[in-house]
Amino acid sequence: MLKVRGLTKSFGSNAVLRGIDLDVPKGKVVALIGPSGSGKTTVLRCLNGLEMPDGGTVALGGNGTGELRLDFGGKVSRKEIFALRDRSAMVFQHYNLFPHMTVLQNVTEGPIKVQKRPRTQAVEEAERLLARVGLLEKKDAYPFELSGGQQQRVGIVRALALRPQLLLFDEPTSALDPELVGDVLGVIKELAEEGWTMVIVTHELGFARQMADEVIFMDDGVVVERGPASEVLRQPQQERTQQFLQRLLHDF
Repeated sequence: MLKVRGLTKSFGSNAVLRGIDLDVPKGKVVALIGPSGSGKTTVLRCLNGLEMPDGGTVALGGNGTGELRLDFGGKVSRKEIFALRDRSAMVFQHYNLFPHMTVLQNVTEGPIKVQKRPRTQAVEEAERLLARVGLLEKKDAYPFELSGGQQQRVGIVRALALRPQLLLFDEPTSALDPELVGDVLGVIKELAEEGWTMVIVTHELGFARQMADEVIFMDDGVVVERGPASEVLRQPQQERTQQFLQRLLHDF
């Protein structure tokens, strides 16, 4: 489904990604963990076309849908970037809902304005998805009228409404009060059980251990260690991974 090779990205003299390789088979969940500044979020932003990598390739699709392959070592067109955004959808750490739009308008904006779907169809699907996460009665509310957990669930629905091949989650619970985390993680767990292909940046180690097929530990723009969640989180082989997990568990 997703194949990334040699992804690089610098901001000025700061090399944020230094040759990232990533494979995510269809229907699998990969969790990215690591310290702040390790490049995890930049990986997601590159996969959604929000950042333009300096080099490397990203291939997304296949399995009967046709593969989209972007080579950032050469010229990448706006059409290719828009195609990448059409196949992937991102759920942000701080929700990023449009404050002047209702919940329903937030969810239908992309399908109607970007994907040119009929309004009636987009509204019907949005209402179905909102009902699924228990927020149909909030469809006419504005973001400021919702709790953080409700806003994040709307963010997930907004991503699902785009019908992406790949879901990207950037620390989806880090901005929430502790008592609201469970609702959001529950929705993500259901999506994983349904076979959605996902890349999740998270600090919730218990969640990563339970949900991820593979865990990747990043530090200083490179992949330090990767493997099954049970191995990386319980018996890491690299000293840097061990240090990070010990520090995280100690702080917790």
